[in-house]
Amino acid sequence: MGKTLNLRADYVIGFLGAGQLAKMSAQEAFRYGWRVASYSDRPAAEPLQWMSPLSYSGAFDDIDALVAFAESCNVITLENEFLSSDVLREMVERTGVPIYPSPDSFEAVESKWKEKSTFQEAGIPVAPFQIVTGEKDFEAFGESYGWPFVLKSSKGGYDGYGNRVVSSIAEAKDGFVSLGGDAGHEILAEAMIPFVKELAVQVARNEFGMVVYPCCETIQTGQICTAVLSPAPVDPDIQTKAQELAMAAMEAIDGIGLFAFEFFLTQSGELLMNESAPRPHNSGHYTIEACVSSQFDNHVRAVTSTPLGSTQMRAPAAVMVNILGTDARPAQLDGALDLLDSDAKLHLYGKAQSKPGRKMGHLTLLGDDVHELYAQGKAWVDGLRV
Repeated sequence: MGKTLNLRADYVIGFLGAGQLAKMSAQEAFRYGWRVASYSDRPAAEPLQWMSPLSYSGAFDDIDALVAFAESCNVITLENEFLSSDVLREMVERTGVPIYPSPDSFEAVESKWKEKSTFQEAGIPVAPFQIVTGEKDFEAFGESYGWPFVLKSSKGGYDGYGNRVVSSIAEAKDGFVSLGGDAGHEILAEAMIPFVKELAVQVARNEFGMVVYPCCETIQTGQICTAVLSPAPVDPDIQTKAQELAMAAMEAIDGIGLFAFEFFLTQSGELLMNESAPRPHNSGHYTIEACVSSQFDNHVRAVTSTPLGSTQMRAPAAVMVNILGTDARPAQLDGALDLLDSDAKLHLYGKAQSKPGRKMGHLTLLGDDVHELYAQGKAWVDGLRV
């Protein structure tokens, strides 16, 4: 007899985090009749918290609160990285409830130092990096790899937060302090890479196998992703190489679930792993409409021991444009009348409060040419106020 699937109405998927990523994964879970629970370190006003009565709040290091949450779940997965592998491991030990990615897999990428070391040891190219603790380290790194370089907080950074580009010893000292280095936080120096594009690939994996999504390009403005083009407008050989490196990275950490891997593409055509995310990612939102099975669908499939779905695209090209907050005010979308009468697909995350630069939703367009779709989507989003 074949494996029994967990398609039971009393099956509960727990999400550590309750933002838009958890919400979109939960929407897929609901299609299969599953229930969802969430645990957040924020008040009960996040997107997933509106959707389920199984909503828990507490600190991400409050092990007793986390254990109480875990005991209400059949399986647990991640929406963010603001956790400790030690805490995840204790949750599993005390409750027996599995967490995916596993604490061991999460430990391999929970800090930028561990992440880059893990991938480097697996033969995946990364930019030169080292831990720095003060002026002598700044001088040595600058002499070896040139100025400017990037200082990064080893844990907790995203969307450009936790990074400082430094061009001198004085700037490095200031950046080190601003990132918490003087308070004992681990700080990484990384060489500046003169790249021509930033690419991303999502990979889902469980005991049924592994599936890889198309290589896409991410457009960054002010260190925030503003748009995604899929497939990436690069040579097909580069697309394939990025997919191969992403799958090798997934195997190197024995990842179960849905991961995203980001790359720098250099002028010479070299691909360097920039960072990974042990969860669905902004670069994969286009897959909701563009692929047979979205990243969120395969996220919940992967962690529930369900066969993975096809990543084939439904159209030759897809573009996702982020809708960023324009004002500090209660969330409200203005200027969307023409958009709602178009073929574009609008997604709003249900965040209660907007602020400039905050990711409030996104827009997806399908068609034949990524450049034409991007121009159209950007024009629509530029006309919105939120």
